[in-house]
Amino acid sequence: MNEIAAPRRLERTRADLSEFLRLRRERLRPAELGLPAGGRRRTPGLRREEVAALAGVGLAWCTWFEQGRNISVSAGFLENLARVLKLDAAERRHLYLLAHQRPPSEPGRTWCTVPAQVRRLMDDLPARPAYILNLRWDVVAWNAAADRVFGFSAQAPGRRNLLWMLFAVPAIRQLFVDWPAQAPAMLSTFRRDFVSAAGEPDVAELVDELERVSPDFKAWWREHDVHGACIGLRSLRVEPLGELAFEHATLSVDESRHLRLVVYAPAPGEPRAADFARWVQDSGSGAPRVRGSRE
Repeated sequence: MNEIAAPRRLERTRADLSEFLRLRRERLRPAELGLPAGGRRRTPGLRREEVAALAGVGLAWCTWFEQGRNISVSAGFLENLARVLKLDAAERRHLYLLAHQRPPSEPGRTWCTVPAQVRRLMDDLPARPAYILNLRWDVVAWNAAADRVFGFSAQAPGRRNLLWMLFAVPAIRQLFVDWPAQAPAMLSTFRRDFVSAAGEPDVAELVDELERVSPDFKAWWREHDVHGACIGLRSLRVEPLGELAFEHATLSVDESRHLRLVVYAPAPGEPRAADFARWVQDSGSGAPRVRGSRE
C-alpha cells in the first residue's frame, strides 16, 4: 500500500509545486528586480526566462521545474530561486518541502516579542512559576510566582539572564539543590541554543563574560558536553519551606522556536505542595503580575 501511495503523493506535490511557483512568479513586477517593464505582457509578473536568468540556470531547466517534472535540484538552485521570487522564511521552507529537500535551518534570533496571549497564560498560573527564555536565556517575561521563587525583578535589567544568574548570583546557586549536578546539565542544554544563535554577538559576549567571572562555567563550557533538554524533576530550596521537588517543562511559544515557556509545578506526591501554593500566592499581594525584562 505504501508503494502505491508514495507515487500518488509525489504527483500531488509536483502539482502543488507547479502552482506555487507560477503564482509567486506572477505576483512580482519586473521593476522590483530592476528589469524593464517592456511592452505588453501576456501574463502578469515575471516571465520564466527572466526568472531563469536571474537564478543563473537554463530556461529549459527552470521550465521543467515549474512544470513539476521529475527532476532533481540542488539546495543552491532552490536558494537562488527563493531569492529571485522574494520568498519570505515560511515560503522558502514551503518551497524546499515541495521539492522534497530538507529545509535549511533558520538563524536564531535573541530579540523577540512575547505574544500577549502567552503573557496572559502565565498570569493565569498564580501557583505555577513560569517564565519565558530567548535563545540567549534572557528571562524576557515572568509571572509573580516565578519572581517570588527566582527573584528576577531584583536583578538589574541587563542581568535578568538565567545562565548569568545560575553561575554568578549566589542566591540562585543556593536555590538549586545539588547545584554541581544541575548547573552543567543546564549549561549543556544552553549549548544547543548557543549554536542556533551563533550569529548574534550578544550570545558570544555572555559566554565570554561568564568565563571571566565563573571558574565553574569556564571549566564546564570547555568540556563541550551536549545532552538532551533538561525536563522532568528538579529540587529547589525554597525558603522558608525547605527543599521541594518540582516538575518542570519547556514549551516553544513561537513558530521559529526562538522563545520557550518554562513552567514549574510541585511534583506529584510532594507533601508541601499546598504550602507552596499558599506561600507563593499570599506573598505576592504587592508583587508584579506578568513582567518582562525588556519592558
